[in-house]
Amino acid sequence: MLVEVLIQLVVVIGILLPLSIAVFVGRERLARTRSEWRTRLRAAGPTVGVLLLILLINRLARQRAPRLSREIGIHLTSWFYNIEGEFILIFQSIATPELNTYFSLTYIYGYTFLLIFPVIAYFTLSDTRIFRRLLTAYALNYAIGLVLYVFIIAYGPRNLMPAEVTETMLFDINPQYRYITREVNSNTNVFPSLHTSLSATVAAFAAITRSEFPRWFPVAVVLAASVAISTMYLGIHWGIDVAAGLLLAALCVELSDRLVDRWSLSELFEDQLRQYEERLPWERSD
Repeated sequence: MLVEVLIQLVVVIGILLPLSIAVFVGRERLARTRSEWRTRLRAAGPTVGVLLLILLINRLARQRAPRLSREIGIHLTSWFYNIEGEFILIFQSIATPELNTYFSLTYIYGYTFLLIFPVIAYFTLSDTRIFRRLLTAYALNYAIGLVLYVFIIAYGPRNLMPAEVTETMLFDINPQYRYITREVNSNTNVFPSLHTSLSATVAAFAAITRSEFPRWFPVAVVLAASVAISTMYLGIHWGIDVAAGLLLAALCVELSDRLVDRWSLSELFEDQLRQYEERLPWERSD
């Protein structure tokens, strides 16, 4: 079942990406990328490696984090409910079949597209700094989010209020969505909302690069807002989780600006190689 859902996801994203590249990127940048991709990849290689490492750690840790969280985590579900109350039920009161379809598709397909497309788009820029900043911000989101998931235990609205919040909203569109959500979600991993933080991160970068990609900016903002709302509409996250996700996004975007180019792994490697080569003649003479 999981394979079928993943195939559907790949097909949808496989259709959206070429169309978006044609609309938002253009032939000129693609042509330049074909001749410069090796140079850009070398410049961004260390950042790509760090992100992949954090994603791997995140993947492995999520299988073990719930057990560790039960031992050292702080239970905050009742605290969230006492502060927020039944605010989330506002979204249940406006629910319609059309909105169910829109927010369910946005939560699954829109979110995935929103994360992948900027990686491709920013790689087409000759200056790789924005590309490296985006990947750094992604890495920070996942790393900080994982730590918070370990130390904070909280159940989402549909787990705490199953009678008031329709848990099956997301699965009414396609029951097989259960299999993909199980791969990335846990009932207690709600604070902060990483769907919100990563989507807001993309929206922030879309604002930063609106002169380079003016058409992408409004689309990214609408999609990011829709993803954040979908997490509450579907009863997955509290409003507090979404607010925390927005703060996390702001933090990660700011940190990415401060961290990128502060240390250069490629320059450090080149310096080490140069020192090694300078020592070789002396070592041979001995």
